[in-house]
Amino acid sequence: MPASTRDSQPRVKALRFYDRGDLRLEEVEALPCGSDDVRLQIKYCGICGTDVTEYTNGPIFPPSKGHKNALTGVSLPVVMGHEFAGTITEVGSSVTELTTGQRVAVNPACDHRHYASEHCDPCRNGHYNICDATATYGLSAPGGGFSQEIVVKAINCFVLPENVDLKSAALVEPLAVAHHCIKLADFKAGQTALICGAGPIGLAILLILRVLGASKVIVTEVLETRMSQARKFGADCVLSPLQSSDIDTSDEKSTLDAIRDFTQGGVDVAFDATGLQSTLDLAIAASKPRGTIFNVAIHKKPLSLNLNLLAIKEKRLLAGICYLAEDFEAVIQMMADGSLQADAMITSIVPLSDIIEGGFEQLIHNRDAHVKILIRPD
Repeated sequence: MPASTRDSQPRVKALRFYDRGDLRLEEVEALPCGSDDVRLQIKYCGICGTDVTEYTNGPIFPPSKGHKNALTGVSLPVVMGHEFAGTITEVGSSVTELTTGQRVAVNPACDHRHYASEHCDPCRNGHYNICDATATYGLSAPGGGFSQEIVVKAINCFVLPENVDLKSAALVEPLAVAHHCIKLADFKAGQTALICGAGPIGLAILLILRVLGASKVIVTEVLETRMSQARKFGADCVLSPLQSSDIDTSDEKSTLDAIRDFTQGGVDVAFDATGLQSTLDLAIAASKPRGTIFNVAIHKKPLSLNLNLLAIKEKRLLAGICYLAEDFEAVIQMMADGSLQADAMITSIVPLSDIIEGGFEQLIHNRDAHVKILIRPD
């Protein structure tokens, strides 16, 4: 419940984004719990690359200064954090499927189901992740995970089985991104895969591919610490264009040649989790005829694409964003049955009081040492 009171108004500690380079840990008024809401005591919240980008280059997803999100009413400053899990402390009057004391992971995405407005075509067809008016808790909807508590819609909550702890649950959101992309790529057990980039999402894809029965997974990465993490997470082969790797690349053998040799001609699915011209080119070239190239990254600038490279071998180029409820449910089930062991992604747990220096600044100046930093608001 709220940490303190001032003028009889409940208040909680939270990290708010004011502008580029301006994060402030301060007390804010606790949000009211509506009839279809639940109040959560937040236990853990992960710092996403999106959060860091907002800090260094934003506002991008939050409203610009002097403006409001037309549907959520949110304006700067916003409470940040969208990878969170916690315990229910209050339920709204019309909520029947949840009770106080339950532990939940949260889908932070909002869509037309959350607003008193007409549904867009994607929402009418169940594609809530590409809603025309999407918003996100921690960026453009009220409240965020870098706080002692939050109020969210009941439909955003997923009850955790007893054997899934709240630390693991804070990883469900990025793992749901990975699961959604793998599903859209139509990946099948026994197939081979390439992952370009061993950042948090690339490693999440690797973990889930292992659960889903990939026969061979190759990871390309240039940073030695991330190469080591990819090996630890189960990659069959880790390659760097800049140094010697798991496959002999002597005699001027290229990374592409090494991938083709290792897979006898190319991979079934190539995931680009980096968003560089060089990794897109590699993903296209390394996929087998009639293979799939799947873009996971959000690009900082447009890239060049020679469609002939797709057409002449009937390759497919696909892309995806975020997740659906079924992705959260699938990831939680994998954690519950023990097939998905994701805690190795957690490289640091930092108290909310140290979130700026111990969290954001670490990911800016010591990024290579981390996969996922969790914030503990206790």
